[in-house]
Amino acid sequence: MSEGNRATWRDTVPPPALPRPGAMGWLRVALRGGGIILVLLIGVLLIVPLRTAERLFTGPRRPLTGPWVQGVCRICLWILGLKWRCIGQPLRGPGAVVANHSSWLDIFVLNAAMPVFFVSKAEVAGWPGINILTRVTNTHFVTRDPKLAREQAEEFAARTRAGHRLLFFPEGTSSDGQRVLPFKPTLFQGFLDPSLPEDLAIQPMSATYHAPQGRDPRFYGWWGDMDLGPHLLAVLAQSPQGSVTVRLHDPIPVGGETRKTLAAKAGTAVREGFSQG
Repeated sequence: MSEGNRATWRDTVPPPALPRPGAMGWLRVALRGGGIILVLLIGVLLIVPLRTAERLFTGPRRPLTGPWVQGVCRICLWILGLKWRCIGQPLRGPGAVVANHSSWLDIFVLNAAMPVFFVSKAEVAGWPGINILTRVTNTHFVTRDPKLAREQAEEFAARTRAGHRLLFFPEGTSSDGQRVLPFKPTLFQGFLDPSLPEDLAIQPMSATYHAPQGRDPRFYGWWGDMDLGPHLLAVLAQSPQGSVTVRLHDPIPVGGETRKTLAAKAGTAVREGFSQG
């Protein structure tokens, strides 16, 4: 999910033709897709009593459901067969996370690395299939309306003070997974709000996808005008799968920074991690 449009970046080279599942491919689609849907449904059902317990004993904090969603996403990646590894440690103390954005797979991959809450445009809440993932991951929705800017800033501050790790995509869209697009400084303005904790920090996160052998390097990317359905089928049917590496970089203290310096430092860290593969 991106904080801006779902997919507006377009390369001069068209997306690769997606392979059509054969007989075994359709079997993998059924088994993997069914398994992931079952895990997500169980996750949604069980997260309700967990959140009830959290409200009673910890208020707005998420000491139970954060790790629960993380576990759900790791199980989904295991069912999918996508090899996954994480390098680095999650930040401690109040903060937010920024990352590059390549695919719908980021929902599973980035949440498997650390408990986070995605920030997305409000329209995503109604997307079929994706809306289940946003419900499980307690996505933070925003509306591009200047009249709601102050209210949304206050909600962001409240969730940050409660220890929620909100994850932003400063590129504003997804790419083909072969590059990191420029970070938009305007997004970082929200981190400078005086109502946020003084020791707030931003942790950059890089996700680098490696396509299966013999596939186009952009196989896992989802961008431009690509339809979700065919891409889902292609990924679910693929065997063997490729892999993804997630790198958690050193947190950047917000104090003394501007939105432009924060965007520059975070963008540099994400690009360096992305290039390491």
